[in-house]
Order: sequence, then structure tokens, then C-alpha cells
Amino acid sequence: MSKRKASDFTLMIVTILLVFIGIIMVFSASWPKALNDFNDGYYFLKKQLVSAVIGFLGMIFFMNFPYWRLHKLAKLIFIACIGLSLLIFTPLGTELNGAKRWIDLGFTTFMPSDAMKLGAIIYLASFLTRKKEKIKSFTQGVIPSFIIIGIACGTIAMQDDLSTSAVLGMTSVIILFIAGLRIFYLIGLGGLGVAGAAAIIIFGDEFRKARILAFLHPFKYRQSTGWQIVQSLFALGSGGAFGSGLGKSRQKFFYIPEPYNDFIFAIIGEELGFIGCITVIILFLLLIWRGIRVALNVKDLFGCLLASGIVSLITVQTLIHIAVVTSSMPPTGIPLPFISFGGTSLMMYLSAVGILLNISRHTDLDRS
Repeated sequence: MSKRKASDFTLMIVTILLVFIGIIMVFSASWPKALNDFNDGYYFLKKQLVSAVIGFLGMIFFMNFPYWRLHKLAKLIFIACIGLSLLIFTPLGTELNGAKRWIDLGFTTFMPSDAMKLGAIIYLASFLTRKKEKIKSFTQGVIPSFIIIGIACGTIAMQDDLSTSAVLGMTSVIILFIAGLRIFYLIGLGGLGVAGAAAIIIFGDEFRKARILAFLHPFKYRQSTGWQIVQSLFALGSGGAFGSGLGKSRQKFFYIPEPYNDFIFAIIGEELGFIGCITVIILFLLLIWRGIRVALNVKDLFGCLLASGIVSLITVQTLIHIAVVTSSMPPTGIPLPFISFGGTSLMMYLSAVGILLNISRHTDLDRS
């Protein structure tokens, strides 16, 4: 490998700014619930601060950990992520908010689906690098790739987390496209994914069907399944150009469920207005742009696919979160990367950016 250079400064600063904005907005959006449920308005803030510190330590570690070693460790990482996901079905698995997606470690909880997203990207990038000459082969490239994606998405779907599974599925399709898989196979994979999601909605529980109806007619169902969407639109609309002011949101007072997580962008819109929303979007666009530059300029295929996968994951999840909050797609529980409350998610994304920064040290980028 070439001699290491400095990390991409713009990428690092943008990430730090997003986390900083996230800490402020989590504190603001969570204050009423923290005070009501835990008699401590700083409850969620303290947890987010601890997660941010651990996440930044993870980012620094991966900035200095040679990324190509992940190529050799990829299979072990993927198996470990599968094992963590299966722990959900043991006594360690715990149910929160009606869903069993967390592992109770005693002192804290851990969400294995967040680890699976990064683990699957690393393993898929490693597999496609090893099979680069055979990626277009149906038996040696296409089928094994589909099996890897199926296992990764399947273990998440088993936790009744269809939205996270869809995020990982879309990210995987982008990685396969960049790796050179034929469009015909990608269309087939996409069709299978859409058909599977449709089958789960049609033949699954009534709650998912109700969400589709709420998306199509939110104000008709504003007292039931359309409640979140309508309150989110009220928050965005009342913010105007400059917002009502930091800490002055009304919708966070138990109108929007979990405003510090799945609908935090709505609180940003209400308190910081259109200007605040555009600022956050620009920061994400800068991060994505620098990530794409890293993927384009790295010399080796594994680094390219790994960087592309990380950037794609951040892009897909950000787009879905904003689309849900603005009622551009059916409501689903997807946090906003770096900003929403969630320790596992924040630590995972900061570690992923650490890998991206490490890859940037082996490119010929303009780092000013």
C-alpha cells in the first residue's frame, strides 16, 4: 500500500458538525419525554453524549486501522454479526416499544441490526473483490451475492424490522451495480425485493396496510395511523423560513411520538425552519460528495467498494428518513444518521466514517 497521507479534512469536519447538531437537537426534542418518564430532562442527552464519545473513539481507531485488513477479517465480522442478530431470540433479547430488536447487556442495550448493516457491507465488498473476474457469472458471482444479501437482510427482517432490511437491500444493490453486475440481474433482484415487501404488507399484519393507507390519505386517518405524518407536517409547516427558535417546538410535547429519533428532522424544521433543514441537507450532501470522491480515487477495488457501500448506506438512510418526515413515502422507523437518538446507530456510523477517512488517506484527494 502507498504511504498514508492526511485524512479528508472536509469529511471529518462535516461529520463532527452533524453529530454536534444531533446532540443539540436530541436534547431539545427529548426534554419533555425525559422529564416526564425519567424525571431528568438531561436523560437522553447524557446517553447521546456517551455514545458520541465512544463513537468518536471508534472513528479514530478505524482512521488508523489499515482498512485492507478488513478484507481478511470480513468473513469473521459477518459471522459475528449473524451471531449477534440471533441473540435476539435468546433470553438476552429484549422488547422495547413493541418490537424485539435489542440485546440487553445489563448496563445498556445494543441493536444488532445496526452492526449487521456495516458487517454486511464489509463482507459483500470483500466477496466481490475476490470474485471480480467472475462477478458476471450466474453461478459463481450472482447467486452467491444474492445469498449473502438474503442472509443479511433476512436476519434483520426476522426481527420484524422491514425498513432497516430494505435500507441494507438497497445499499447492497448499489454495491453490486458498482462492482459490475449486469443490469438484468439487478432488476431481477430489485423485483424480488419489491415483491417480497409487497407480500409482507399484503399478507402480513393489518398495521402495515394501515400505514400505506395513512400515507395515501394522512388527514383522513389523522386520529389513528396518520397521526405521525400529520403532526410532522404541522411541525415543518409551522417552522416557516427561520423556525420558532431552538427549544421552542410544540410538537415535541407528546404530539409526535419519539421526536428525538424517527421524526427528528421534523423538529429541526419546526425549531430551525427551512434554513435549518437546508443546512442539514447541505452538510449531508458535502459528506456524500467527499465520500464519492474517496471511492473514485482509491486505487484498490476493495477500498472502492467499501467506500461506495458506506456512502450508499448513509445516502439511502438519510433520503428515507427525510422522505418519511415530509410524507413523501409511507411512514417507517428510520433514524437520521449522526443526528437521531440511538447509541448503536451513532457508534456504527462514526466507525463507518472512520473507515472512510482511513481509505481517504490512501488517495490523491485535495484535502484542503
